[in-house]
Amino acid sequence: MLARQRQELILDEIRRTGAVQVHALVGRLGVSDMTVRRDLDVLAKRGLVEKVYGGATSVVGRSTEEPGFEAKSVRALPQKEAICARAAGLIRPGTAIGVSAGTTTWTFARFLDDVPELTVVTNSIRVADALQRSGRTDRTVVLTGGVRTPSDALVGPVAVQTLRSLHLDVVFLGVHGMADGPGFTTPNLNESETDRALVEAGRRLVVLADHTKWGVVGISTIADLDEAHVLVTDDGIADDARELLADRVGELIIARTVADSGV
Repeated sequence: MLARQRQELILDEIRRTGAVQVHALVGRLGVSDMTVRRDLDVLAKRGLVEKVYGGATSVVGRSTEEPGFEAKSVRALPQKEAICARAAGLIRPGTAIGVSAGTTTWTFARFLDDVPELTVVTNSIRVADALQRSGRTDRTVVLTGGVRTPSDALVGPVAVQTLRSLHLDVVFLGVHGMADGPGFTTPNLNESETDRALVEAGRRLVVLADHTKWGVVGISTIADLDEAHVLVTDDGIADDARELLADRVGELIIARTVADSGV
């Protein structure tokens, strides 16, 4: 089993129970005590867990808490890739799309290389860089402008004014959390108004959110669940959440995750 696979299993267990013990992980994963401790060190350095004596616990969540880009980029990576592959299949050549900032949408940008004649509007410097590196000459990438955040999103009045003057075919939105009631949320007040302007600029809204986002609530709502024409999530989503989401969003697409292989 690869280190990334072990660490994802550890994270899933912590999300499920709130804490893990080293000796229990040794038996479950079939690795040494030292290997488990190294995995916990890696996760702690990325801000994903809090190390305690004999194990680790979940990081106490707050509605304004947002891990850094690097920490988020490795969370649920196989799930994100499966989601993005399915979402890329929804795009027709020659259309104008919007792509929000975030690690899932950054992953999504790498799946657009086979779609010709796209115009992509984004408020994410990282998404724009990923799109430009593809080398396609039939693609137009538009950065909104605005105030740059630590996660390389462009936000504020300039970004909002730009988006309100545009008309996009489809908007692809990454979110911090999704829940019944609050809907699709973000922990960043500076980004929330910009995200809402992006949503309003599109004729259709496609939300990209892996199963770990369910039940997470940020401080500000971007859109209600029923505003999503399509929600693409992964097969780790709980049955009760799947039923609720299927009833609330326009279309629910479940991407099948293919686990990494290795020893």
